[in-house]
Amino acid sequence: MLPYLLLMFGATFFSAISQVLLKQSANQTYKNQILEYLNWRVITAYGISFSVLFLNMYAYTKVDMKYGAVIDTFSYVFVMLLSWAILKEKFSRGQIIGNLMIITGVFLYML
Repeated sequence: MLPYLLLMFGATFFSAISQVLLKQSANQTYKNQILEYLNWRVITAYGISFSVLFLNMYAYTKVDMKYGAVIDTFSYVFVMLLSWAILKEKFSRGQIIGNLMIITGVFLYML
């Protein structure tokens, strides 16, 4: 079961990458409206999301549902870390405390 949990964890990370790509695309201006949706960031992000869907579907055949929902909450942590590293976003104390609570809750639940 551990390899499938790790697969779900990795899929959650790639889902966060997808979200950051969409945010990067939204922060740019384009010459026309079609280019807002047909650029490499948006196409890659939706391709990643589509792939993550199938990875999670496969992993759920081997993992109990109760673990999947808990692992998916890690996407909030990954999005925050990637936003800080790539987009140079700043976070409030409340957001950091909230993410630490998520991490603590996931680890306590998995014990």
